[in-house]
Amino acid sequence: MKFYNLKTRSHVEVPDSSVMKKKMVRKTKSGEQTRYAFTASHNGTQLFKFVSEAVYKASSAKEV
Repeated sequence: MKFYNLKTRSHVEVPDSSVMKKKMVRKTKSGEQTRYAFTASHNGTQLFKFVSEAVYKASSAKEV
């Protein structure tokens, strides 16, 4: 899977076996906001890739 590393400002290819998915929910004034992301670690840097709910549910990655 392809991630963008903010620290090095470059695209990084991470093997699918080390990618995990994460659901983040936070409260706002008008209710709750849910964000879906894939996360991985590459050379000591934590990488995030935000995706839609459909892509999140279709993925077979382990959930954090």
